[in-house]
Amino acid sequence: MSRNLTADLAADLRTRIVDGDIQPGEKLPSENTLISEFGVSRTVVRAALTRLQAEGLVETERGRGSFALTPPREGTTAGTRPVASIEDRLHLLEFRMGVEAEAAALAARNHTDRQLKALQKALEDFTASVEHPAHAMKYDYEFHRAVASASGNPFYSDCLASLGQTMIAMPRTRLMTGVEHYARDHFDQVVHEHGSIYAAIAEGDGASAAAAMRSHIANSRRRLRAGRE
Repeated sequence: MSRNLTADLAADLRTRIVDGDIQPGEKLPSENTLISEFGVSRTVVRAALTRLQAEGLVETERGRGSFALTPPREGTTAGTRPVASIEDRLHLLEFRMGVEAEAAALAARNHTDRQLKALQKALEDFTASVEHPAHAMKYDYEFHRAVASASGNPFYSDCLASLGQTMIAMPRTRLMTGVEHYARDHFDQVVHEHGSIYAAIAEGDGASAAAAMRSHIANSRRRLRAGRE
């Protein structure tokens, strides 16, 4: 009986997240609210949230509650393999490190003026999105897509397009840590890392661009690991 209740509650919350009724970075209703709304036990609520965590749709931070993550695109990511757990995201970051470091090196050599302006705009949009986690994830993704586009090799662009926005992990350090804000120091660090990538590409320094991208993704992996401890 409880397993059916768990499935029903998980399905309802999943629909809200996928349909955008609960936006990425937004806090889910509290346990007490869900207990009252669905007439279920605390055990059922926690089991449903655990199921959504396993699907990569929810991150729970002790003492603060549960937050929605960016839902995966319809189907799967990275070809045929779904990204549904923290381990999957860590593996994806390892994959991205090799692909995007080389894309950044090529972008430093091959970018056009128009592509450099697009990269600069993506950086500016991301920097300005500090108060909006959902917007931050969108512009984070757009920055990486702009780097791939500037590489001049369409296969890099196709690769990132197939991964989709869900390739941008949102560890708890990028979730809201209060009613309206999330960890500003980590956000500022990502802005700095993006800025270093942009500067190296603008200067035409392929080795530095690759190193900056590799460092950024390695730091993203470290932040994701720290977020689950």
